[in-house]
Amino acid sequence: MAIPGLRTPDHFGFTVPDLAQAVTFFQRHFDFKLAYQFGPFAADDNWMADHLNVDPRASISQIAVMSAGSINLEIFEYADTAPRNQQQPNNADIGGHHLAFYVDDMNAAVAYLRAQGLTVLGEPTVMTEGPSAGESWVYFMAPWGMQLELVSYPQGKAYQHTSKVVLFDPRS
Repeated sequence: MAIPGLRTPDHFGFTVPDLAQAVTFFQRHFDFKLAYQFGPFAADDNWMADHLNVDPRASISQIAVMSAGSINLEIFEYADTAPRNQQQPNNADIGGHHLAFYVDDMNAAVAYLRAQGLTVLGEPTVMTEGPSAGESWVYFMAPWGMQLELVSYPQGKAYQHTSKVVLFDPRS
């Protein structure tokens, strides 16, 4: 049984070291629009620990909320007011994550990333067997070290021929 009234994901939230840099990055390269920005926010009691699972003396400098139509981002910049991990988790770390974007032309998209001076991790991987056959993907790095991914499957993926579950398809 699912959460009563559950609909769809609302946003993807993450913390960056420089909010202005992140907002500019997502505007420039992904056409995200800034909906609103607010902050600072801190509490003198245990509110931050009780509600956000951070150090009680943690302070949020600013929060930006951005939209690309099909996905919303809630981007946090915390002040260095309390102890915290300053390193971006990698995919193998607990809490590791990445944000993936669909592109129509993988080669053109990778060429763009490289021309912009962004770090692309290897060459695109082309899936030729298994449920992901038909997909190509490549990871790349945001300037602050967050892992991002480009995916493309112009003809669909193999799983679509056998699974009863239909995944969200950004091509439609």
